[in-house]
Amino acid sequence: MLVWIIFLACILVFLALDLGVFHKHDHVIKSKEAGIWTAIWVTIALAFSGVVYWLFSNGVMDNPTGLTANEAVLKYITGYLIELSLSVDNVFVIAVIFSSFKIPPVFQHRVLFWGILGAIVFRALMIFFGVALITKFDWIIYVFGVFLLYTAFKMLRGDDEDFHPEKSFVFRNLKKLYPITSEIKGHDFFIKKMGVRAATPLFVALMVIELTDILFALDSIPAILAITADPFLVFSSNILAILGLRSMYFLISRMLEKFRYINYSLVVILAFVGLKMLFSHYIHLPEWVSLTVISVSLIGGILASLYIPDKD
Repeated sequence: MLVWIIFLACILVFLALDLGVFHKHDHVIKSKEAGIWTAIWVTIALAFSGVVYWLFSNGVMDNPTGLTANEAVLKYITGYLIELSLSVDNVFVIAVIFSSFKIPPVFQHRVLFWGILGAIVFRALMIFFGVALITKFDWIIYVFGVFLLYTAFKMLRGDDEDFHPEKSFVFRNLKKLYPITSEIKGHDFFIKKMGVRAATPLFVALMVIELTDILFALDSIPAILAITADPFLVFSSNILAILGLRSMYFLISRMLEKFRYINYSLVVILAFVGLKMLFSHYIHLPEWVSLTVISVSLIGGILASLYIPDKD
């Protein structure tokens, strides 16, 4: 429990420094600043693999799946790369949400900050129940595998391209529950208008982002559970990946058209992980195979996007 408490305390310190010190004043995040922060978050996440090695080599914490220190590090890095790659698709959706609700760039970081905070809570719950299900019911891994293959098929067909946040379930029902105004007054989520307290577009965007993150977690959590059922490795790799999602958004959201082949990388990753789950009781692949497939898929999608000319 001490390891979990220290890890969560560090995450809270990172978040407090982020909003209270480095982004105390609202400003537009430029590509250079986003690139620096993305590099910092990736460096922290990769450096944490050294902590994972130390924890498992010294037996500091429970090791329910009986992993060696080297196996734990490989599983952590693989899980981190899976979550990081699936976060790219999340960036596309966040860009559409901000555009639909006309959120000024100067306030987007604050919305994402609170969105990440909510995502940490929801994902912690989903990881807890996901690990419990896999531990108690072996057959649930087949359900997760089929679901990931279905998701990969939908992504290949492009079924999610026509996403309209203003027509979403959250927005339609939020209007029934609470007054909503189209006025934006600073970075406030709520304002008083004609004596009535109303939610601003910033709050509406936040709620839609929270829902979409839960939907994305339905893909990413089973995908990481295919790599390992160790709760600490699943949670730490997942959380450290989404902590860097904000800076990644500001870095690549301005270059969305350039990454037109990255979805094919995600299709390959989801299909591979889904098949790995379906055949997990019959075929046991070394961890370096999963890491190689994921890395090559991501690099291939990026290189294809950069070097294959756009016919349009």
